[in-house]
Amino acid sequence: MPGIHLLEQSTIDKIAAGEVVERPSSVVKELVENAIDAGATAVTVEIKDGGISFIRITDNGCGISKEEIPMAFLRHSTSKIKTVEDLLHVTSLGFRGEALSSIAAVSQVELITKPADALTGSRYLIEGSKEVKLEEIGAPNGTTFLVRNLFYNTPARQKFLKSAQTEASYISDFMERLALSRPDISFQFISNNQPKLNTAGNGNLKDVIYRIYGRDIAMNLLEVHTECEFMKVDGFIGKPVISRGNRNFESYFINQRYIKSSLVAKGIEDAYKLHLMQHQYPFTVLHLTMDGTLLDVNVHPSKMELRFSDGKGVYEFLYESLKEALEHKEFIPEVSVEDQDSLKKSQTTTQPRVKAPEPFETKRVEKEQNRSEQSKENNKDRILPEQEKNLPEQTKAIPDENPDKEMAAIENLPLTGEQLTLREMPEYGGQFLTQEAKAKHRIIGQVFDTYWLVQFEDKLFIIDQHAAHEKVLFERTMASLEKKEYTSQQLSPPMVVSLNMREEQLLKKYLSEFERLGYEIESFGGKEYAVCAVPGNLYYLNQQQLFIEMLDNLNEESGAKTSDAIIEKIATMSCKAAVKGNQHLQKAEMEHLIEELLTCENPYQCPHGRPTIISMSRYELEKKFKRIV
Repeated sequence: MPGIHLLEQSTIDKIAAGEVVERPSSVVKELVENAIDAGATAVTVEIKDGGISFIRITDNGCGISKEEIPMAFLRHSTSKIKTVEDLLHVTSLGFRGEALSSIAAVSQVELITKPADALTGSRYLIEGSKEVKLEEIGAPNGTTFLVRNLFYNTPARQKFLKSAQTEASYISDFMERLALSRPDISFQFISNNQPKLNTAGNGNLKDVIYRIYGRDIAMNLLEVHTECEFMKVDGFIGKPVISRGNRNFESYFINQRYIKSSLVAKGIEDAYKLHLMQHQYPFTVLHLTMDGTLLDVNVHPSKMELRFSDGKGVYEFLYESLKEALEHKEFIPEVSVEDQDSLKKSQTTTQPRVKAPEPFETKRVEKEQNRSEQSKENNKDRILPEQEKNLPEQTKAIPDENPDKEMAAIENLPLTGEQLTLREMPEYGGQFLTQEAKAKHRIIGQVFDTYWLVQFEDKLFIIDQHAAHEKVLFERTMASLEKKEYTSQQLSPPMVVSLNMREEQLLKKYLSEFERLGYEIESFGGKEYAVCAVPGNLYYLNQQQLFIEMLDNLNEESGAKTSDAIIEKIATMSCKAAVKGNQHLQKAEMEHLIEELLTCENPYQCPHGRPTIISMSRYELEKKFKRIV
């Protein structure tokens, strides 16, 4: 057995640095957060080679006095806290006192700083934790850090860095999040002498969103301002038309700190559940403000994780706030017929269109897609990092050179896209699905035995009969469940199901919840169970399939609760029970279904997030027929 010995201080410093400095973006994060804590109102970040060879961060904060500079680079030296009790009230972004020490341990650092009350500034050089020089120098108020040759003395760690472009993208993502968290601070980000981000610092969050994400997103936002006794929520959420296939556009900040929280993400996504298709995620920029004593921010060195003292309360308030913001909004997409040139181009550059499967058919389709995805996975290493980064970057709109002028008129601008133009259109004088508007509806007829054409004022509305009926059935069932109108419908003869051991365990665990919904279940001997009664308000569904699929969902390791499983399965079963496409309906049947849509809480998307209604303006039609030039 080897003997026990103390590590050298240089080794200790490098090990400690590994917890804080993972890559160039870690350096930028720590130094920019320090600049903000120092009261800076303007911060400039400049990098070269993805920050591997050069990082310069300049701020106009309070600066560091000459006598305190060497101490600032010692481990656990900080101006943010003094005692352990201060952790309960910490409001600064940084507080551990490890940033400068860790950065200096694995790079060559030059510091130029000057407090406002000092006559001259100071220049300090430190390399690999070893002090090189401290001298007086002429300098402006504030602080500038220059970090060169990251991991020059730990080449093994340098090998794990990605390409310069990928590392630069991590820094860019961080700077964008930071700008969204502090719209009152002016941020500049420059990569290889190219400006990538420039915010005004005027405190206007929507202006920052525009500069980062562009016009199309900025014009499709809903403002959120709510508060309760323990939390306040401010910011913007996107209309359903700007959803994305991943969570990259979900940004939320707690006391101006960017964090990642599965609880907050669940609150956001659950509020959107009836507005988005499966595997689509919303756009959000939300600021959550709460008492620091209700949080634990000292969970991880990166300070991106935290714990809530009342997680359930946070979830419920956030969910209700966003749900209320989304309710009673008419999200009817407007479609625009493509120009012939665009249409020809799309036909030559895209694959032949195929009919999308109904949601209840997706299991078969997913199996086929999985085989295709596996093939892609096997070949993903052949994609260059530069190519990988360029893909998502192409989706971002590049703001014009005069963004302030364009922001002033942003609400009047159309939203353009490759296939459709999607926009909430309030200018037709009223909502389409209201009793007042219904009197002006003119049902023209049915197209392809699937879609209804309805004229209302200066717009043509197209209703998908399957999606509309599906939504009516879903909301009707969910309303009775929410009101706890649980009734039982006896089955004669009982429905007998055979369960394996895990399914039996799940049934026993959640039996009380099944019974609360109206199920009556008895052991039938061996592994068989008799379902003697089912919920009366679910009687129109395929009972055996619903029961088994709910158990299947509970069996997943995702931790789905019974209520979530039921909602998902009711959505699926509603889809199966709804009137299908290619089914001829009479005018009276159409009028009756429109009448039922009026009673829906959210009639604009089916339970799977597909639109039930789209529209086309008279102006658009006349433009295509060259009546308007």
